[in-house]
Amino acid sequence: MQKIVEISQTQVVMSFIATCIEATARQLGVGYKEIYDRMKRVGLIEKYILPGYEPLHSESRENIAQAIANCLKEWEKRYGQD
Repeated sequence: MQKIVEISQTQVVMSFIATCIEATARQLGVGYKEIYDRMKRVGLIEKYILPGYEPLHSESRENIAQAIANCLKEWEKRYGQD
């Protein structure tokens, strides 16, 4: 009999954030570390992905990556981080 492993909501959200970073990196054709660093500089994870978790996680990966890539570019322009 298989043992079912339950994970916490925090682990689910953290996994989603990792997926967002990886999908956005693929969308933009750069490494995930670069995307993480760029997101961190403008606070995108704390101010966009986490608060938007509920509506975002119901979208396709492609739509999420495109939305996050657009947001990242816009925030970098706004905050002078490009």
